[in-house]
Amino acid sequence: MKEMLPVCAPLRFCMLRQKEIINIRTCRTLGCVSDLEIDPQNGCILSLIVPGAGKLCWFLGREYEFVIPWKCIVRTGTDIILVDVDEENVRRKCE
Repeated sequence: MKEMLPVCAPLRFCMLRQKEIINIRTCRTLGCVSDLEIDPQNGCILSLIVPGAGKLCWFLGREYEFVIPWKCIVRTGTDIILVDVDEENVRRKCE
């Protein structure tokens, strides 16, 4: 018999933006969600986008961002989202 996934309450993007992303591999805070990648075919969320550290005291933009696949989310709480990712593999250079 296939295991049933628990029914989750719907999340709005504004609620996701307020949650802090924590990597359970390193116990490090990656930041807060700034954007989403969405599949245009079916409307499903593909990944969360979290801005990386800024250049020169945050004045000159960012060097990279974290693109965290939706499947890497371990658990969502009231104020945090736990993810299990290799930070080097999900880091993407900003354009």
